[in-house]
Amino acid sequence: MRTVHSSGRLVGRQEETGRLAGLTAAARAGRGGALVLTGEPGTGKSALLDHTRRTADGMRLVRACGSRFEKALPFAALHQLCLPMLGHLSELPAQHRDALRSAFGPAPGAPDVSRAGPAALALLSRAARAQPLLCLIDDAHWLDSESSHVLAFLARRIAGEPVAMVFAARPAGEPTEATGLAALPGLSLSGLSDTDARMLLASLSHTTVDDQVRRRLVLEARGNPLALLEVPSAGGYAPLDTSSVPSPTERGYRSRIEALPAAVRLLLTVASADPTGDAALLWAAARHLGIDATASAAAATATGLAEFATQVRFCHPLARSAVYRAAAPGERRQVHGALAAVTDPAADPDRQAWHRAQAASSPDADVAAELERHTPRAQTRGGTAATAAFLERAAALSPDTAERTGRTLAAVRAHIDAGMGERARQLLATVEDTAMDRHRLARVDVLRGQLALLRQSGGSGPVFALRAARRLAEVDPAGSRDHLLDALEMSLSTGRVTSALDVVLAAARTAAPAPRFPDALDAFVRLTTEGPRAAYPLLRRVLDGEDAPMWTRRPALAVVLASELWDPHTHTEITDWLMKTGRASGSPLLLRLGLVRTATGSALSGDLGRAQAAIAEEEAMAHAVGGPPVTYHRLQLAAMRGRRDEAVALFERVGAAARADGTGQPDTDVHWAAAVLHNGLGEYPAALAAARRAVAHGGLQPAGLVLPELVEAAVRCGEHAVAAAALEPLTESTGAGGTSSGLGIAAYARALVTGREEHYLEAVEHLEKSPLVPYRGRARLLYGEWLRRRGRRRDSRGQLRAAHELLSAAGAEAFARRAADELRATGERAQSRSRAAGDRLTEQERHISRLVSTGATSKEIAARLHLSPRTVDAHLRNIFRKLGITSRRQLTGHPALDV
Repeated sequence: MRTVHSSGRLVGRQEETGRLAGLTAAARAGRGGALVLTGEPGTGKSALLDHTRRTADGMRLVRACGSRFEKALPFAALHQLCLPMLGHLSELPAQHRDALRSAFGPAPGAPDVSRAGPAALALLSRAARAQPLLCLIDDAHWLDSESSHVLAFLARRIAGEPVAMVFAARPAGEPTEATGLAALPGLSLSGLSDTDARMLLASLSHTTVDDQVRRRLVLEARGNPLALLEVPSAGGYAPLDTSSVPSPTERGYRSRIEALPAAVRLLLTVASADPTGDAALLWAAARHLGIDATASAAAATATGLAEFATQVRFCHPLARSAVYRAAAPGERRQVHGALAAVTDPAADPDRQAWHRAQAASSPDADVAAELERHTPRAQTRGGTAATAAFLERAAALSPDTAERTGRTLAAVRAHIDAGMGERARQLLATVEDTAMDRHRLARVDVLRGQLALLRQSGGSGPVFALRAARRLAEVDPAGSRDHLLDALEMSLSTGRVTSALDVVLAAARTAAPAPRFPDALDAFVRLTTEGPRAAYPLLRRVLDGEDAPMWTRRPALAVVLASELWDPHTHTEITDWLMKTGRASGSPLLLRLGLVRTATGSALSGDLGRAQAAIAEEEAMAHAVGGPPVTYHRLQLAAMRGRRDEAVALFERVGAAARADGTGQPDTDVHWAAAVLHNGLGEYPAALAAARRAVAHGGLQPAGLVLPELVEAAVRCGEHAVAAAALEPLTESTGAGGTSSGLGIAAYARALVTGREEHYLEAVEHLEKSPLVPYRGRARLLYGEWLRRRGRRRDSRGQLRAAHELLSAAGAEAFARRAADELRATGERAQSRSRAAGDRLTEQERHISRLVSTGATSKEIAARLHLSPRTVDAHLRNIFRKLGITSRRQLTGHPALDV
């Protein structure tokens, strides 16, 4: 089995990959052979088949897969394998054609294994003349009897053919022996080494796992990669769901448990309730319960369910959950009480608090307080999910109504941070508004706003936060101001201009001043009343913070400030902090925000491949936590790529969602993206209309990247007064920001209005220092166009050539075509970069293709994108078909993946 790490290589299977490489090399040389890979479920058989497929250069792949549902259908698997080769059927002798047609039906004659075997061999031999064949047969233990006999016949008779056959099957004892495959050369897969197992667990960067729990997982999984992926929720703190229906595997374990004596079951329940696998803790708890540990452990070991040594480990994580779920509620409380009694309160106070809480059968103020007190320590072990679990349990155990309400609200916030919006909503619904004071009611309002934001109902989020601020305006001015900051952050982070933003700023003008240090409200009020030159120094001061950067407290608001300052370098710093902190804390909320900012920053800097990867990962994480994916960062990508049909469909979808959420306001980002798209396509009237809509409602957001689009479109449409009017605030804001990116963009907009060459030169000079590659290319494009229209064709070629190279490399296809057209008008042809095949891939398919091209296997990709391996394989089949390729290796360096 493979594990994920930075290089994306398959590790821990050197012997197996070596055998497979030798098999395929021999087949390419005309010496066919077969190999049967056997191993328990989850040991990596399918991963090795994938590896063989990726590395079998020059071979044609044909596949089959056994299925328990098709086991009664004669020749079902053989038909799968032969189907891609049936084009050669007419080249076979009549008796072979008739035998295969009878086997696959409908055709005269009864299907006959003795006739089908030689016929299938003739078909493989004929197909292999054109190209050596690689036959991969997965789940061979589920092959129908007829197929298994024919495939075993083929495997024994391909020695003289350029054919390699690789089977993957479960070990002896399954149906494998009856198929005849047991007589073929075989290779039994053992588990991963402890080192490789730890690497696999470390690859799950969005999941926080305590070191002690990680060690137990490594021991318990016995190197089985699938078992290793059964990572306990919240680092082992979240209790197992005892109400759901057990899986068939769990039911099998449960039948073994039910036959055991009560003392043995109780000892196993103690082991299942402890996430660490600490044997000393188990023996101490057993003594506390009066269990004869030696005899009970021996009896439990004899069942094969668990092993008791220096570490306690179950035969499989599902055996652990089966034991816990099989215990009666009273027994579970009993064992948690014993574990609490023997846990060292100095070394593991959080674990002791958790066991005490699970042992409680009724509200207990002391236990609830202890659980709340040790929540920060639990978070270091299990991330934000552990915080949510601790606080929710503490709330349930709180007899006092006020304390229960406070802890419930804290749990709601933790669930929001963990990305579990539905659970947060359910908890919040249990809180009674009538029993709360103004502070609690304000807190509920803010949580409702944050939930609305999490569920992409962005329009209502600021409204709730504003209501919270109003509740506290008289009794707690400082708290009211903090909620105004919540409202400001919600309004701006959605990328929308809403009436709520105007109300927030109006309220800020009359609110109590910031306690110690000017805050974002002060900065934005000054921006709207005095303009950029007066406000930007304060914006910068607020962003840098007095004690720590603003993004460590309000990252979404900090992103808006960095954008207002035309500062892509700070945006990158914020993004890096979000990704690092999100992964370290296990917070899907922070990590998703980091992925969104990665996508946005990458799109604006011309790294569209990275943008697409971030979009796909954010979408996968959204599905994993049960929330809708963010959409607005896709707009930047669509705008920069310049593909009309694809972009317009996205704009309409996002715009409709903006109107449906109840705000009644247009989405500014949609109009900005449409302006970029149409400027790239040279459709200037449409670009002008879109840019005008973007700035029509005023506010803060349009003052950024919309204005240069408005200037360009207006100049091209002969609306010089409109262009000059838009240039004025653009010049003021970029001049106040003082960054090379802002100054360069403003300079080329000014050049369009003035027609002066020094302004074009100024733009090129400034943007050479900017990470915004598409805008660097656009500055040269505009300068080259200006030079050509003045008859300076030789001078224009250098600018247009550079523009085309920059824009093509950045994936800005529409602008690159503009540069190519202009270059052609000078008498020179641009070097084109074709991506016609890649255009047919979806975002998900393109992201999977890039991961595959680095060497990642299907299950690695599945773990990262929260998909099933079979879904990944289905995507790969579509990718191969669309790109006209037959192997994973062909994806490396494929031009369709350049953008």
